[in-house]
Amino acid sequence: MKTVSTNKSHGGVQGVYSHESTSCNCEMTFAVFVPPQSEKQKCPILYYLSGLTCTHANVMEKGEYRAAATKHGMIIVCPDTSPRGDVVADEDVYFFGSGAGYYVDATEEPFAKHYNMYSYVTTELPSLISEHFNADMSRQSIFGHSMGGHGAITTALKNPDQYKSVSAFAPICAPSSTEWGSNAFSKYLGDESSWRGYDSVALIEDGNRVNEILVDQGDTDEFLDSGLRPHLLEGACKDAGIALTLRMQDGYDHSYYFISSFMADHIAWHAERL
Repeated sequence: MKTVSTNKSHGGVQGVYSHESTSCNCEMTFAVFVPPQSEKQKCPILYYLSGLTCTHANVMEKGEYRAAATKHGMIIVCPDTSPRGDVVADEDVYFFGSGAGYYVDATEEPFAKHYNMYSYVTTELPSLISEHFNADMSRQSIFGHSMGGHGAITTALKNPDQYKSVSAFAPICAPSSTEWGSNAFSKYLGDESSWRGYDSVALIEDGNRVNEILVDQGDTDEFLDSGLRPHLLEGACKDAGIALTLRMQDGYDHSYYFISSFMADHIAWHAERL
Protein backbone atom coordinates (compact mmCIF):
# COMPACT_ATOMS: atom_id res chain seq x y z
CA MET A 1 0.00 0.00 0.00
CA LYS A 2 1.28 3.47 -0.94
CA THR A 3 0.46 6.73 0.80
CA VAL A 4 -0.74 9.33 -1.71
CA SER A 5 -1.39 12.13 0.78
CA THR A 6 -2.13 12.85 4.44
CA ASN A 7 -3.62 15.95 6.07
CA LYS A 8 -4.42 16.69 9.68
CA SER A 9 -8.10 17.48 10.21
CA HIS A 10 -10.29 17.67 13.33
CA GLY A 11 -7.43 16.22 15.37
CA GLY A 12 -7.18 13.15 13.16
CA VAL A 13 -5.59 12.28 9.82
CA GLN A 14 -7.28 12.29 6.43
CA GLY A 15 -5.28 10.02 4.16
CA VAL A 16 -5.45 8.84 0.57
CA TYR A 17 -3.85 5.53 -0.34
CA SER A 18 -3.34 3.31 -3.38
CA HIS A 19 -2.50 -0.33 -3.93
CA GLU A 20 -2.52 -3.08 -6.53
CA SER A 21 -5.86 -4.81 -6.14
CA THR A 22 -6.15 -8.56 -6.56
CA SER A 23 -9.94 -8.30 -6.83
CA CYS A 24 -10.00 -5.63 -9.55
CA ASN A 25 -6.64 -6.44 -11.17
CA CYS A 26 -5.57 -2.81 -11.32
CA GLU A 27 -4.39 -0.02 -9.06
CA MET A 28 -7.14 1.14 -6.70
CA THR A 29 -7.28 4.31 -4.61
CA PHE A 30 -9.21 4.85 -1.38
CA ALA A 31 -9.48 7.43 1.40
CA VAL A 32 -9.37 6.82 5.16
CA PHE A 33 -10.02 9.26 7.97
CA VAL A 34 -8.48 8.14 11.24
CA PRO A 35 -9.76 9.95 14.36
CA PRO A 36 -7.39 10.96 17.17
CA GLN A 37 -8.78 8.22 19.44
CA SER A 38 -6.99 5.62 17.31
CA GLU A 39 -3.70 6.64 18.87
CA LYS A 40 -4.81 4.92 22.09
CA GLN A 41 -7.44 2.38 21.08
CA LYS A 42 -8.89 0.39 18.22
CA CYS A 43 -11.74 2.25 16.55
CA PRO A 44 -14.87 1.04 14.73
CA ILE A 45 -15.04 1.36 10.94
CA LEU A 46 -17.74 2.94 8.79
CA TYR A 47 -17.47 2.38 5.03
CA TYR A 48 -18.96 4.99 2.69
CA LEU A 49 -19.84 3.88 -0.86
CA SER A 50 -20.13 6.70 -3.37
CA GLY A 51 -22.52 7.10 -6.29
CA LEU A 52 -22.36 7.28 -10.07
CA THR A 53 -19.43 9.24 -11.58
CA CYS A 54 -17.75 9.68 -8.19
CA THR A 55 -14.35 8.68 -6.83
CA HIS A 56 -13.16 8.56 -3.22
CA ALA A 57 -12.58 12.32 -3.46
CA ASN A 58 -16.21 13.48 -3.72
CA VAL A 59 -17.27 12.57 -0.19
CA MET A 60 -13.80 13.28 1.18
CA GLU A 61 -13.95 16.86 -0.07
CA LYS A 62 -17.70 17.59 0.21
CA GLY A 63 -19.19 15.11 2.66
CA GLU A 64 -18.28 16.96 5.88
CA TYR A 65 -17.85 13.77 7.94
CA ARG A 66 -14.63 14.40 9.87
CA ALA A 67 -15.99 16.42 12.80
CA ALA A 68 -18.62 13.77 13.52
CA ALA A 69 -16.10 10.96 13.03
CA THR A 70 -13.80 12.56 15.60
CA LYS A 71 -16.68 13.12 18.01
CA HIS A 72 -17.60 9.42 17.89
CA GLY A 73 -14.10 8.00 17.46
CA MET A 74 -14.87 6.37 14.13
CA ILE A 75 -12.66 5.44 11.17
CA ILE A 76 -14.29 6.42 7.85
CA VAL A 77 -13.24 4.42 4.77
CA CYS A 78 -14.13 5.69 1.29
CA PRO A 79 -13.32 3.37 -1.62
CA ASP A 80 -13.54 4.28 -5.29
CA THR A 81 -16.67 3.36 -7.25
CA SER A 82 -15.00 1.17 -9.89
CA PRO A 83 -11.69 -0.07 -11.25
CA ARG A 84 -9.87 2.43 -13.46
CA GLY A 85 -7.05 2.59 -16.01
CA ASP A 86 -6.24 1.99 -19.65
CA VAL A 87 -6.50 -1.80 -19.25
CA VAL A 88 -10.03 -1.62 -17.79
CA ALA A 89 -13.01 -2.04 -20.16
CA ASP A 90 -15.17 1.06 -20.29
CA GLU A 91 -18.01 2.75 -22.19
CA ASP A 92 -18.65 6.41 -22.85
CA VAL A 93 -21.78 6.78 -20.69
CA TYR A 94 -21.90 8.09 -17.13
CA PHE A 95 -24.03 5.26 -15.76
CA PHE A 96 -21.80 2.36 -16.81
CA GLY A 97 -18.14 1.42 -16.64
CA SER A 98 -15.64 3.78 -15.05
CA GLY A 99 -17.27 5.43 -12.05
CA ALA A 100 -20.18 2.99 -12.16
CA GLY A 101 -19.09 -0.36 -10.78
CA TYR A 102 -22.42 -0.94 -8.98
CA TYR A 103 -20.62 -2.91 -6.25
CA VAL A 104 -21.12 -6.20 -8.09
CA ASP A 105 -18.76 -9.01 -9.05
CA ALA A 106 -19.07 -9.11 -12.83
CA THR A 107 -19.36 -12.45 -14.57
CA GLU A 108 -19.51 -11.30 -18.20
CA GLU A 109 -16.60 -10.47 -20.50
CA PRO A 110 -14.86 -8.10 -20.94
CA PHE A 111 -15.84 -6.86 -17.46
CA ALA A 112 -15.30 -9.92 -15.26
CA LYS A 113 -11.53 -9.43 -14.92
CA HIS A 114 -11.75 -5.99 -13.35
CA TYR A 115 -15.27 -5.13 -12.17
CA ASN A 116 -15.32 -7.00 -8.86
CA MET A 117 -16.25 -4.22 -6.47
CA TYR A 118 -18.34 -6.47 -4.24
CA SER A 119 -15.32 -8.63 -3.37
CA TYR A 120 -13.15 -5.54 -3.12
CA VAL A 121 -15.43 -3.82 -0.60
CA THR A 122 -16.34 -6.85 1.49
CA THR A 123 -13.02 -8.74 1.57
CA GLU A 124 -9.94 -7.07 0.11
CA LEU A 125 -10.39 -3.56 1.49
CA PRO A 126 -11.25 -4.69 5.05
CA SER A 127 -8.10 -6.79 5.02
CA LEU A 128 -6.04 -3.70 4.16
CA ILE A 129 -7.75 -1.66 6.85
CA SER A 130 -7.07 -4.36 9.43
CA GLU A 131 -3.40 -4.56 8.45
CA HIS A 132 -2.56 -0.86 8.28
CA PHE A 133 -4.88 0.94 10.72
CA ASN A 134 -5.80 0.61 14.39
CA ALA A 135 -9.27 -0.71 13.54
CA ASP A 136 -11.65 -2.89 15.51
CA MET A 137 -12.76 -5.35 12.82
CA SER A 138 -15.51 -6.69 15.07
CA ARG A 139 -17.28 -3.33 14.68
CA GLN A 140 -17.92 -2.53 11.02
CA SER A 141 -20.85 -0.68 9.44
CA ILE A 142 -21.65 0.61 5.97
CA PHE A 143 -23.52 3.44 4.26
CA GLY A 144 -23.57 5.19 0.91
CA HIS A 145 -25.26 7.48 -1.60
CA SER A 146 -27.34 6.66 -4.69
CA MET A 147 -25.49 3.80 -6.46
CA GLY A 148 -23.46 3.55 -3.26
CA GLY A 149 -26.64 3.43 -1.21
CA HIS A 150 -27.67 0.48 -3.36
CA GLY A 151 -24.27 -1.07 -2.73
CA ALA A 152 -24.43 -0.49 1.02
CA ILE A 153 -27.88 -2.00 1.48
CA THR A 154 -27.28 -5.04 -0.75
CA THR A 155 -23.89 -5.68 0.84
CA ALA A 156 -25.33 -5.50 4.35
CA LEU A 157 -28.27 -7.73 3.43
CA LYS A 158 -25.85 -10.39 2.18
CA ASN A 159 -23.43 -10.02 5.09
CA PRO A 160 -25.47 -9.33 8.23
CA ASP A 161 -22.76 -10.79 10.48
CA GLN A 162 -20.07 -8.53 9.05
CA TYR A 163 -21.87 -5.17 9.32
CA LYS A 164 -23.49 -3.97 12.53
CA SER A 165 -25.66 -1.35 10.77
CA VAL A 166 -26.54 0.08 7.36
CA SER A 167 -27.89 3.40 6.13
CA ALA A 168 -28.17 5.29 2.86
CA PHE A 169 -28.70 8.65 1.24
CA ALA A 170 -31.08 8.48 -1.74
CA PRO A 171 -30.30 4.84 -2.62
CA ILE A 172 -31.20 3.14 -5.89
CA CYS A 173 -33.60 0.75 -4.19
CA ALA A 174 -34.55 -1.60 -7.03
CA PRO A 175 -31.89 -1.18 -9.73
CA SER A 176 -33.19 -4.08 -11.82
CA SER A 177 -36.23 -1.96 -12.72
CA THR A 178 -34.31 1.18 -13.72
CA GLU A 179 -32.53 2.18 -16.92
CA TRP A 180 -29.27 2.64 -15.00
CA GLY A 181 -29.42 -0.74 -13.31
CA SER A 182 -30.76 -2.87 -16.14
CA ASN A 183 -28.11 -1.51 -18.50
CA ALA A 184 -25.32 -2.19 -16.01
CA PHE A 185 -26.57 -5.56 -14.78
CA SER A 186 -27.09 -6.96 -18.29
CA LYS A 187 -23.47 -6.15 -19.17
CA TYR A 188 -21.87 -7.08 -15.85
CA LEU A 189 -24.02 -10.07 -14.90
CA GLY A 190 -25.67 -11.34 -18.09
CA ASP A 191 -28.97 -13.17 -17.69
CA GLU A 192 -31.64 -11.35 -15.69
CA SER A 193 -31.98 -14.26 -13.27
CA SER A 194 -28.64 -13.28 -11.70
CA TRP A 195 -29.63 -9.67 -11.04
CA ARG A 196 -31.60 -10.41 -7.86
CA GLY A 197 -28.42 -10.91 -5.88
CA TYR A 198 -27.61 -7.22 -6.28
CA ASP A 199 -31.08 -5.70 -5.93
CA SER A 200 -32.15 -4.60 -2.43
CA VAL A 201 -35.86 -5.19 -2.92
CA ALA A 202 -35.30 -8.59 -4.55
CA LEU A 203 -32.86 -9.67 -1.82
CA ILE A 204 -35.43 -8.83 0.85
CA GLU A 205 -38.13 -10.66 -1.08
CA ASP A 206 -35.79 -13.66 -1.26
CA GLY A 207 -35.26 -13.77 2.51
CA ASN A 208 -32.17 -11.68 3.21
CA ARG A 209 -32.49 -9.66 6.39
CA VAL A 210 -30.98 -6.90 8.52
CA ASN A 211 -32.57 -5.59 11.69
CA GLU A 212 -33.01 -1.99 10.56
CA ILE A 213 -32.16 0.52 7.84
CA LEU A 214 -31.96 4.31 7.93
CA VAL A 215 -32.63 6.16 4.66
CA ASP A 216 -32.66 9.90 4.01
CA GLN A 217 -34.24 11.00 0.73
CA GLY A 218 -34.71 14.52 -0.64
CA ASP A 219 -38.26 15.11 -1.83
CA THR A 220 -37.09 17.32 -4.74
CA ASP A 221 -34.50 14.79 -5.93
CA GLU A 222 -34.64 14.73 -9.73
CA PHE A 223 -34.14 10.95 -9.75
CA LEU A 224 -36.76 10.16 -7.09
CA ASP A 225 -39.31 8.46 -9.35
CA SER A 226 -37.18 7.39 -12.30
CA GLY A 227 -34.24 5.77 -10.55
CA LEU A 228 -34.49 5.67 -6.75
CA ARG A 229 -38.04 4.58 -5.88
CA PRO A 230 -37.81 4.41 -2.08
CA HIS A 231 -41.46 3.35 -1.87
CA LEU A 232 -40.40 -0.05 -3.25
CA LEU A 233 -37.89 -0.51 -0.43
CA GLU A 234 -40.48 0.71 2.06
CA GLY A 235 -42.96 -1.92 0.89
CA ALA A 236 -40.40 -4.73 0.91
CA CYS A 237 -39.22 -3.84 4.42
CA LYS A 238 -42.78 -3.65 5.71
CA ASP A 239 -43.60 -7.10 4.32
CA ALA A 240 -40.37 -8.56 5.74
CA GLY A 241 -40.59 -6.96 9.18
CA ILE A 242 -37.41 -4.90 8.71
CA ALA A 243 -37.45 -1.65 10.66
CA LEU A 244 -36.95 0.99 7.96
CA THR A 245 -36.69 4.64 8.96
CA LEU A 246 -37.36 6.55 5.72
CA ARG A 247 -36.99 10.30 6.21
CA MET A 248 -38.27 12.37 3.30
CA GLN A 249 -36.38 15.64 3.58
CA ASP A 250 -38.29 18.71 2.44
CA GLY A 251 -36.65 20.69 -0.37
CA TYR A 252 -33.48 18.62 -0.65
CA ASP A 253 -32.10 17.27 -3.94
CA HIS A 254 -29.56 14.57 -4.89
CA SER A 255 -26.39 16.57 -4.31
CA TYR A 256 -23.70 16.71 -1.65
CA TYR A 257 -25.47 19.75 -0.21
CA PHE A 258 -28.13 17.20 0.78
CA ILE A 259 -25.69 14.52 1.91
CA SER A 260 -23.57 16.85 4.04
CA SER A 261 -26.71 18.19 5.74
CA PHE A 262 -27.48 14.79 7.26
CA MET A 263 -24.02 13.21 7.40
CA ALA A 264 -23.60 13.84 11.15
CA ASP A 265 -26.99 12.22 11.82
CA HIS A 266 -25.93 9.05 10.02
CA ILE A 267 -22.57 8.84 11.75
CA ALA A 268 -24.22 9.29 15.15
CA TRP A 269 -26.81 6.63 14.26
CA HIS A 270 -24.08 4.15 13.33
CA ALA A 271 -22.06 5.05 16.41
CA GLU A 272 -24.95 4.00 18.64
CA ARG A 273 -24.97 0.59 16.96
CA LEU A 274 -21.21 0.13 16.95
